[in-house]
Amino acid sequence: MRKVLGAVTALVFALGVATFIGLPGATAQGGGGTIEADVKYNGAPQVEKLKVNKDTEKCGTEAVIEKVVVGGNKGLANAVVSVPGAKGVGKATKTTIDDLEIKNSDDILHNIHTYSTANPSINKAQPKFKKVMTEKLEKPEYVKLTCDVHSWMLGWVAVTPGPAAVTDANGVAKIENVPPGKQTVEVWHETLGKQTKDVEVKAGQTTKVSFEMKK
Repeated sequence: MRKVLGAVTALVFALGVATFIGLPGATAQGGGGTIEADVKYNGAPQVEKLKVNKDTEKCGTEAVIEKVVVGGNKGLANAVVSVPGAKGVGKATKTTIDDLEIKNSDDILHNIHTYSTANPSINKAQPKFKKVMTEKLEKPEYVKLTCDVHSWMLGWVAVTPGPAAVTDANGVAKIENVPPGKQTVEVWHETLGKQTKDVEVKAGQTTKVSFEMKK
């Protein structure tokens, strides 16, 4: 399991994949614009292989952890792009971690453990018969998520105070209905850290911004 959330917008990671959440809010007044972020990494992919030592009949014997995923034209996948200061956009959503609605789909015991500071930590067992648990993360932060039963399972929940999206295989993410005016765009990656840039958003137009993440 490796996933990203946002709550005030949300994102989830599952062994190298990403997602998000958002708090309810009104749509942008007067028409919003779109931010298209192009995130690159001028380096090699980083992959770690770990031996699976429990529940091998369900989990296999080896877990492949994609710490840095680099696609075509050096695009960085699975980076969280957000606009923290863009207030009053988006709708409330639910986030699923397959295994905050938390779903257990493989019929084995898990223990959901979050390492948070702004939000209360979660440390709960999820037996195989408990298919769904619902938890809330209401304050902005990037939260590490593990399963205490399966040491190789790791994820991140990105709780953001504005709209957010996750870069695709080519390192591109689009955020629509952003209020016009000066906005700060933030990019976060679990291995490569965080960068920000200021842009000017215009109603009905797409504003493009590029980032190059460093080691």
